Amino acid sequence: MYRLIATLACIVSFAVTAVAGESPGEDVTVLPEGAQAYSLFGEALVPSPPDQETLDKLEAARVEYERDPTDADNIIWYGRRMAYTGKYREAISIFSEGIARHPDDARMYRHRGHRYISVREFDRAIEDLEHAATLIEGTEDRIEPDGLPNALNIPVSTLHGNIWYHLGLAYYLKHDWPNAYRAYQAGFHTGSNDDNYVSTTHWRYMILRRMGKVDQARRALDGISRDMNVIENTVYHRLCLFYKGALTLEEMTAEVADGPTGAAGAYGIANWFYYNGNKPEAQKRMQQLVNGEGWDSFGYIAAEADLASLDTADSPSTVASQ
Repeated sequence: MYRLIATLACIVSFAVTAVAGESPGEDVTVLPEGAQAYSLFGEALVPSPPDQETLDKLEAARVEYERDPTDADNIIWYGRRMAYTGKYREAISIFSEGIARHPDDARMYRHRGHRYISVREFDRAIEDLEHAATLIEGTEDRIEPDGLPNALNIPVSTLHGNIWYHLGLAYYLKHDWPNAYRAYQAGFHTGSNDDNYVSTTHWRYMILRRMGKVDQARRALDGISRDMNVIENTVYHRLCLFYKGALTLEEMTAEVADGPTGAAGAYGIANWFYYNGNKPEAQKRMQQLVNGEGWDSFGYIAAEADLASLDTADSPSTVASQ
């Protein structure tokens, strides 16, 4: 059933794309009013209404943008603030305008690639993020300002790290494990803080398990410990501890929250059941995840991509328990 639904969704996506062409950055998807994307099962995805604070920040960004629409920072923040309201198509258009004005600014491709992931256009995301990766070659990395600050208001990610992170994710969602691992391995080497360490280790571990490389996956966890200084990516830290056996399943599931963080935790647990050979439990948990809210979170999208391909020859070649 999942394969049939996914196939039909692909046919719909192809038919829509064929109408308008395939120019990168061109919005070619015909959507119902209010929808931003189709799921991998062909369902229209509509964002939740943003709160007033989010709208106020968008308005402030719009004012700065209109004051000088050629300024790269103004374009980026206008696009980012637009995306935070759930209007991903509008954000993509803003970043496309930024690319037209600043074709050598890797940030434009990084942010547009991110939002292509949100709307399930993974090939376009890969094209943008691979190009961003070429643009940063030989350049100094820099901290990327947070649009949604953590509790300590300390940015923990960098431009280079975010490019590789989202590129790895885009490949992961297509189940292109070698390229996903390549990207996350590159991202692993960009960060000097524990937040980057746990986030990239989490994805590297999952990819290696999906590739059947159990021993290599275990070795990837060697640097994980309880006393790491993790500010933002606490769910990835806890998942890594869980993979390592330092947390039980009960301890891990007890603290799975709502929102994007909760989706990341729920997906990590569901995926753990999958590559450890319990496909029915993995499928049940992934289905529960996509039956909930937060269709734009990475955990939700990863579960959706897995459900769309569970009937294919995608199982790991080696199965081992924790």
